Amino acid sequence: MLLRVQPGRMDITTQRVAIVTGGSRGIGRHAAERLAADGLAVVVGYGGGKVEAQEAVAAITAAGGKAIAVQADVADESAVAALFDAAEREFGGVDVVVHAAGQMVLSTVVDLDLADLDRMHRTNIRGTFVVDQQAARRVRAGGAIVNFSSTMTRLQVPTYAGYAASKGAVEAVTLILARELRGRDITVNAVAPGPTATALYFDGKDEATIARAAAQPPLERLGTPADIAEVVSFLAGPARWVNGQVIYTNGGIA
Repeated sequence: MLLRVQPGRMDITTQRVAIVTGGSRGIGRHAAERLAADGLAVVVGYGGGKVEAQEAVAAITAAGGKAIAVQADVADESAVAALFDAAEREFGGVDVVVHAAGQMVLSTVVDLDLADLDRMHRTNIRGTFVVDQQAARRVRAGGAIVNFSSTMTRLQVPTYAGYAASKGAVEAVTLILARELRGRDITVNAVAPGPTATALYFDGKDEATIARAAAQPPLERLGTPADIAEVVSFLAGPARWVNGQVIYTNGGIA
């Protein structure tokens, strides 16, 4: 249980605290459980998956960790402020923010319903901005902000234009915020997973498409949520000299 108080030194007297948006399922849940295993108290932020969020909290507490679940629409500034309020009220502050909430709608440019585009960008772009705004105001010195981009920003894969555009915006916000927090001893990075075995990834894909994706990396498999959570753990804790970066976590696709 660690709280960094100044560069190069640790104080083991105070437990660090993490907020994980999208923490009720998929990569977000694995990140929440990994951070709890690392000794952090965790606030599991969720949108609509109340039962799943409660299950995540139960899993963390059963393993000896501390966690609560808080509902928040990540694009609603009042709801996100209340999420941070809950973390501060329950655990005394915020040291790590992992923004894993996101939406993915796949379609060619010519066929994409603009309502779906707006909904996806509201969560992925506005949501990132709103969460990062609160994080920039509240994360304590020695803390970390971890956003989620996607390897699809580097690959010109048909049907991903709207989603990749939203994740390109996440990268821009991440890199600029890292520089705006100069002097605060807070790192800001983004993780950019490749194809990862989650419900979000499998939705709408046939077996042949999934098999082709699994064959792409030199490691010849899809990523797992645990693979991604390992990188989140690194950025949230020991990676104090990694800042303003996009970490492509894809088994070697690109």
